[in-house]
Amino acid sequence: MQRDTNPIRDTDSRGNTAPHNDSLTPYTGRWVARLSGSVVGQGGTPQQALQAAKAARHKETPQVIYVPTTNPFNFSPLLERIRSALPSGTPVYLVGGAVRDALLAHPVHDYDFVLPGDALRAARRVANKIGAAYFPLDAERGTARLIFTDEQGSRRVLDFAALRGPDLESDLRDRDFTVNALAVDVCNPQALLDPLGGAADLWNKTLRACSPTSLTSDPVRILRAIRMAAGFGFHILPETRKFMRQAVPLLPRVSSERLRDELFRILGGPQPHTAIRALDMLGVLQHVLPELISLKNVTQSPPHVRDVWGHTLDTLRNLDILLTVLGSQHDPDASANLTLGVAVMRLGRYRQQISAHLQASLVPERPLRSLLFLAALYHDIGKPETRHLDENERIRFFDHDQIGADIISSRGRALHLSNTEIDRLGAVVRHHMRPTLLAHSERGPSPRAVYRFFRATGIAGVDICLLSLADLLATYGTTLPQERWARQVDVVGALLEAWWERPEKQVSPRALISGHDLISEFGLEPGSLIGELLEMVHEAQAVGDVSSREGALALASESLSDEK
Repeated sequence: MQRDTNPIRDTDSRGNTAPHNDSLTPYTGRWVARLSGSVVGQGGTPQQALQAAKAARHKETPQVIYVPTTNPFNFSPLLERIRSALPSGTPVYLVGGAVRDALLAHPVHDYDFVLPGDALRAARRVANKIGAAYFPLDAERGTARLIFTDEQGSRRVLDFAALRGPDLESDLRDRDFTVNALAVDVCNPQALLDPLGGAADLWNKTLRACSPTSLTSDPVRILRAIRMAAGFGFHILPETRKFMRQAVPLLPRVSSERLRDELFRILGGPQPHTAIRALDMLGVLQHVLPELISLKNVTQSPPHVRDVWGHTLDTLRNLDILLTVLGSQHDPDASANLTLGVAVMRLGRYRQQISAHLQASLVPERPLRSLLFLAALYHDIGKPETRHLDENERIRFFDHDQIGADIISSRGRALHLSNTEIDRLGAVVRHHMRPTLLAHSERGPSPRAVYRFFRATGIAGVDICLLSLADLLATYGTTLPQERWARQVDVVGALLEAWWERPEKQVSPRALISGHDLISEFGLEPGSLIGELLEMVHEAQAVGDVSSREGALALASESLSDEK
């Protein structure tokens, strides 16, 4: 006979929950054991409550019930569809982040399910029932992923795995942090299973390791802890911080891909500057982004107010603030100060375009927002190598942008990024100074300058524009003159206006002539001259000097005559 591993089987048969009355209020969200109406034991699971009661009243059999929270879980109807897809009596538990987010009333997009027995078979059955795509992730460990689009068009990720231990509680104890060691039975999703007190830690904004070996068994959890602390405002307990430090030397054992994925989640989440600072304090950066260590104590001349490392962290912080006030879900109070108000007035009309740009991905699960913050981290990475004093004892960093582009490209390869991502990073770092150079002219960028900017940068020009604003704020700090800031914002506004409002005129006009036209019209041989003439005509179109085929051919003819 197969052993029943469902802990809820020990609860009463009338629905597993107790009426919410004053005597049970202290036990909200917990399981309690009662005898004659009195609580004689309590715990995070039915077994814990029963064991606590038996320790005191071992000869009696108490009633074990769940005391519901005042705010019931609001799970997707998808849960019921999954339950109905499996044979009656099959114990399936929703675990981890989905339960945590449901407790916080946050949207749930990804679901992790565990069950005893053949998880692959169960996942296939669910996939067939709900019309999801099925992907076996690890047949040996019994894990599979379903990709599903719900009725609202939202993409859902459902992961199925076999229990890691003999029962659910063992599985939960083997997880990373108590706030993720939460579960509900799909058959009774309103009853929380919480053997480690994760719900209390959640309410107290405390991050606690499930065990002393939680971090050493999987060191990538160090990065996850920092991400969760920054994202949820958690306080990491001193003992957990000790476990994290003990696990840092083990980071080289973690694959570059896993480190990359967790790093991208950090950079794409709230307060990435705070997270990066914490990673540095823990000694993690030297294992993940080792080049950044060289930025420390590299001094700079005014108008810079910080050394290169401090400037880099300030750039991240300001970029996060700017993207918040220019985001589609912007809070007006966030842009109440004059500096941010100027940016919002000039650039606020591009909120939707900026949000869509940053949410896009060159590779699935790695949004451009994360890539932009990685570029911001490395935008001055070439400065330590190029630092020197000129004859006036002013610190210079000639070609640091070019050197930096090579360094970030190398780091991108080490992180196993795609070639497209590496090219984007290199372009952002290589050209990050161009908007600032354009702002030196009080007249603003000319049509020719706008065209040449995007010819060099392409779509990366949007990232460069946003980074340039954060870079300038970090350079001056509180000493930034408002007229200098307004000029930079105007330059960025002109560039984004060309990209999003007049691309066919200023960025990439429709070709008036082709290489075949030049060959047939002037008897030219195929070669580099053809490309040079076409580019010259293209630029002339962008600045308004040429608008017809005849004019384009005339310009080409004039250029050829000048070369003779």
